[in-house]
Amino acid sequence: MHLTTARRSARLAAIGILAAGALVLSACTGAPEPAPTTSGKPDPDATLTVGLVLEPTNLDIRHTSGAALEQVLVDNIYEGLLARTQDNKIEERLASSYNVSPDGLVYTFTLNPDVTFHDGAAMTSADVVASYETVKTDASVQGNAQFTGVTAITAPDAATVEIALAQPDQNFLFNLTGPGGLVFKKGDATDLKTAENGTGPFTLKRWTKGSSITFDRYDEYWGEKATLSEVVFQYIPDFTAGVNAALDGTVDVLTAVDPNLVSQLEDSGEFKITNGRTTDKATLAFNNTKAPLDDKRVREALRLAIDHEALVEAVGAGETLYGPIPELDPGYEDLSELVPFDPDKAKKLLKEAGHEKLDLTLTIPSFYGTTVAQVLISDFAKVGVSLEVNRVEFPAWLEDVYTNHDYELSFVLHVEPRDFSNFANPDYYFDYDNPKVQKLYEQSQLELDPQKSADLLKKAARIVSEDHAADWLYNGATLTAHVPGVSGFPQDSINSRINLAGVTKTAD
Repeated sequence: MHLTTARRSARLAAIGILAAGALVLSACTGAPEPAPTTSGKPDPDATLTVGLVLEPTNLDIRHTSGAALEQVLVDNIYEGLLARTQDNKIEERLASSYNVSPDGLVYTFTLNPDVTFHDGAAMTSADVVASYETVKTDASVQGNAQFTGVTAITAPDAATVEIALAQPDQNFLFNLTGPGGLVFKKGDATDLKTAENGTGPFTLKRWTKGSSITFDRYDEYWGEKATLSEVVFQYIPDFTAGVNAALDGTVDVLTAVDPNLVSQLEDSGEFKITNGRTTDKATLAFNNTKAPLDDKRVREALRLAIDHEALVEAVGAGETLYGPIPELDPGYEDLSELVPFDPDKAKKLLKEAGHEKLDLTLTIPSFYGTTVAQVLISDFAKVGVSLEVNRVEFPAWLEDVYTNHDYELSFVLHVEPRDFSNFANPDYYFDYDNPKVQKLYEQSQLELDPQKSADLLKKAARIVSEDHAADWLYNGATLTAHVPGVSGFPQDSINSRINLAGVTKTAD
């Protein structure tokens, strides 16, 4: 990519340490000592404790968006007809097989037998139809926009579901791997904000708000039963506290390890560290309709002012990214030539726009730490832009930035795969409205050939980057630490979901 081989090798061998208050990464060059191994057998009565950063505000995945819900509930508690592998490939789940008509308009799914909900009721095609009809007709349900092209959802028999579309939709199968594709019991009165009734390999045992969520193995699961007896998701929003929890044995697995702290885990010799690929787009959002960011010259200047390679080194993990589509998604293209690091050109553009001196505010969720904001403050100051950082709790970010579009600049990790549609939606919080991009995106979804669809997305993504609708600071990597007795814990894409069905833990 855009980092030198030496930089990449050093980063993958051992993540460096960020000196207190400094922005320059001091990279370690030696490989970490390997974690001790164990030859013990998986313990069917084991409890696995997983450290996570972001706790859901409620458990209603039907009506609440956000990666915090998908991360723990999809695949573990709830399932859809289809599922998603770590590298974003589609695979069957509640459906044993599926068929798509040659014209791309009719999808036929055959259901796996003997599937039950956690209350013991058998799942049939009637539950699938009811679930998907709700998605289609209720605008408050997650996935509703993805079902606008659905004309009919029928059940020829108890084990078959047919879905008809008005026009082809290249992303329809993939959309079924998301919240909109989950299957719920028909007529169920469960309060999904605090309880559940899914079909997955785990059940909800308890939720201690502000602390943890606990799952139990569902022993009547229709598929291969989970090996773990219990899973505890421990929510630790402070990255240093998370490392301390791992070191003192509070958690067996720590996700989203801060790269600047990972050496503490490596030096202990008690953990295995994995570096996983993601579709996480560390996005510097511009409010495209709010002055002075409604001026393309200002947006371009801000992007040119950022030393992206140095920022990636400061963050300590990931790769540079100069467009809205990451490498794991269809339509990726290296767009680095559009915004080379050029502070002089940035100052020239700001002067042309009448903003030789400019004050801007960056609104950022408080749990993201300080590194990105510090780099931006430093880089922007060199071109005459003073950046004030407004740190807010995540619910406030959702209300002010995401919902009310009340911001100038913002920073957040967009972890959802194949989410380019955000830039084809003028109502999204970016407030970016380009009819040509919207048309190309529409064409890409109508195209039956996956490669031709990806080519259309590539064209649209280039336009978005040329418009400087946002800046993509980096494509995130996910660092995970676990004790040697844990096997099978997912490595890639775990910021969007953590499938624990195949995870094992040996007896202590």
